[in-house]
Amino acid sequence: MVGHWVVWNGIVWGGLALTASAMAYTVAALLAVRTQIPPGRGLPKSRAPEQMPAATIFKPLCGAEPDTYDCLRSFCDQDYPHYQVVFGVADLNDPVVAIVERLKREFPYCDLDLIVDRRQHGSSRKVSNLVNMMPLARHDVFVISDSDVRVGRDYLARVVAPLLDTGVGIVTCLYRGTPRSGLWALLGSQFINEWFMPSVRVAALAGSRSFAFGSTIAIHRRVLSRIGGFTAIVNQLADDYRLGEMTRRLGLRTVLSDVVVETSVLEDRFEALVQHELRWLRTIRAVRPVGYGLSFVTFGVPTAAIGVLLSGGAPASLAMLAITAVTRLLLHFQIREGGSETLQFLLLPLRDVLSLALWSWSFATRRVHWRNERYHVNRDGSVLPVLRL
Repeated sequence: MVGHWVVWNGIVWGGLALTASAMAYTVAALLAVRTQIPPGRGLPKSRAPEQMPAATIFKPLCGAEPDTYDCLRSFCDQDYPHYQVVFGVADLNDPVVAIVERLKREFPYCDLDLIVDRRQHGSSRKVSNLVNMMPLARHDVFVISDSDVRVGRDYLARVVAPLLDTGVGIVTCLYRGTPRSGLWALLGSQFINEWFMPSVRVAALAGSRSFAFGSTIAIHRRVLSRIGGFTAIVNQLADDYRLGEMTRRLGLRTVLSDVVVETSVLEDRFEALVQHELRWLRTIRAVRPVGYGLSFVTFGVPTAAIGVLLSGGAPASLAMLAITAVTRLLLHFQIREGGSETLQFLLLPLRDVLSLALWSWSFATRRVHWRNERYHVNRDGSVLPVLRL
């Protein structure tokens, strides 16, 4: 009897602790998003535009989506004195080549280059593309950005400025998901805007800089050379994270820019949404296993509800669940942007439950889908293609 009481008492206290942790995180997320302390504070002021260093923008490409033209065009229309854009593709017949040629006609005064090179240097097709693009880079400041990112005209000036401090290794940017259309794209954008972005804000507010995102990686040529160039990450799934990690090992800082860019969310099927989010989650699991294992607290209301069940509906746990739910709603209204407000509001419970379910599922295997290919993610974050029989 005593043993049963001890076990039951432990479960109750465990439920209370779980609910309290979910509540504390949700409150911290709201505070972090509302505070949004400028990460670049303390860095030297930007130089006059004509004194900014020339920069090369790398755009590794594969395939064309409905928003690809608008996204790529935004990088060709920068309020910046001297810059080059290098587009890289593996196949001359890729439909994105026609978009690049169109941009070259529309911006004859811009320094735009296209390289078509199918050489594969490792497991990552994206990084192999970057390796192939490297000989065309004419400047010493590099900005690497994914193909589905859209930016404002002041983007380049703002992300390059922190690199004027020689103690900075890389500059990276948060990104906001913009759904194309449909239920699955909207759910995908909520995953980015209402889970990913707040979690980064919380980490940044706590002083962490252990992140880097494919939306933007700004790095100096000399720093990239010191870590071994792009060839050092040709087998990495989380190539962006590894670039940041390797520069921090040199004693250099990672700066989270105050620029928030947009990324297009195009999922039109439930299967596509699940595959994409599982790849994100399993990537995080590979590079930050301990933190990822503890990240169940970031799922707020569902986690708090589980805590209530474990505590047997203790009044304290019910009160904390209520606080968590109200704070979650305040967080949603703080970060929402565009689209049907009613639909977004109604989807919140589904989005939060789905996030927790996918987090749980992410531990089942180390396989991910990426551009119609399957990969096995090793414990060091490297990937190996899975052969189909």
